[in-house]
Amino acid sequence: MRTMQAYRFALALTPAQERAVLTHAGAARVAFNWALARVRAVMDQRAAELSYGMADENLTPTLEWSLPALRRAWNLAKEQVAPWWRECSKEAYNTGLDALARALKNWSDARAGRSARRGVGFPRFKARHRSVPVVRFSTGAIRVEPDRHHVVLPRLGRLKTYESTRKLSRRVESGTARILSATVRRDGLRWHVAFCVEVDRSERRPTRPAAVVGVDLGITRLVVLSNGRVLPNPRHLDGALRKLRRLGRASARRTTPNRRRGQPPSKRWLRTHAALVRTHQRVTSLRRDNLHKISTNLTREFGTIVVEDLNVTGMLRNRRLARHISDAGFGELRRQLRYKADWHGNRLVVADRWYPSSKTCSACGAVKAKLALSERIYTCISCGLTLDRDLNAARNLAALAGGVSDARSGRESSNGRGADRKTRRSGPVAVKRQPGTASADQTGTVPPRGGTPIGVRTREH
Repeated sequence: MRTMQAYRFALALTPAQERAVLTHAGAARVAFNWALARVRAVMDQRAAELSYGMADENLTPTLEWSLPALRRAWNLAKEQVAPWWRECSKEAYNTGLDALARALKNWSDARAGRSARRGVGFPRFKARHRSVPVVRFSTGAIRVEPDRHHVVLPRLGRLKTYESTRKLSRRVESGTARILSATVRRDGLRWHVAFCVEVDRSERRPTRPAAVVGVDLGITRLVVLSNGRVLPNPRHLDGALRKLRRLGRASARRTTPNRRRGQPPSKRWLRTHAALVRTHQRVTSLRRDNLHKISTNLTREFGTIVVEDLNVTGMLRNRRLARHISDAGFGELRRQLRYKADWHGNRLVVADRWYPSSKTCSACGAVKAKLALSERIYTCISCGLTLDRDLNAARNLAALAGGVSDARSGRESSNGRGADRKTRRSGPVAVKRQPGTASADQTGTVPPRGGTPIGVRTREH
């Protein structure tokens, strides 16, 4: 199976190499800002001419937003815009132009309703002190050295890595991987290089191909599985808040930089700021590592995984839970499950956003009209079932995958939980399917188990 995969390594750059990378990142920023200024100038000029009542054939010609068009315009003007352009690789300027082409396309698609993204604004200019230094190389000498502790990039030369590159080196040497591009980026205070690789992965199967598991996400308990297993929420950010507050107060007492008055920061402020950045980076790394372990274990064991389509953006509007929801990383876990399911041959079923998994009884299928966040124990008024709220939701999600399979086979079924088919229902509940997964029918819907679909839940588990 041919798939795209990224290998990321931390770099140990010398001061000269760091200056060279920053120069390339600055060149990408210059190309981005120049092309954006030209696009905005053409748009403003056409808007002004339209306000004067000019005919369409007399308007200023439009500027194409595609990457080839922007690259042609840059090549014609680079001698006047950046006479020093030969000091950097052409891939640096291509990085900025490609970023602008993508940003303009996203804005145009969102404005025309062709994209599911909402709130995508028009691109803004990049500032040297606020933008993240990044440069991408897709041509030239891109390779991993045989000593497995160095990489080679165009114009930057031989760069040392903190960790061994043996995982990527073995695949490249055996011919099962081909490096397509390399991206150098600064995250916090550390530089990383990420290789985009086309990998020939062997076919894998989970240890329990017929097993179905429902995954209910929460704050108090990060993951509750339908088989009763509970994975606690490490709360990495909460554990570091005390240190972050202390460093923030200490940084405020130092001589901070002020670019308007030309005031440089003090050395004590630089040290405190570096400690603050390292603390944030550590929290990010711990969260990413925990989510990778959870998603890997799930995809390696279960053949079918059922998750919820949570409205994370809407949940973040709750100011009391926004920080905890962000620290949990619901969206990142969903993203990892999506591509790892393709790697291990799993079936990933995404329950519809309106599916009332918490309000539905996993034994009889009765649906409660209301369920407060404070009710941590689910009690069914129809059959008397008393069960943990999160476990009840996870079992309902697992039964949803059973309903999809049974409907596909055309058999009458209780969806694996003993529910009868006499429960009143108001309409079908849609199930979003990942590419290559099975469905109930061509529309991808299964009948609900009673009651009216309930809106988005912002519950605290």
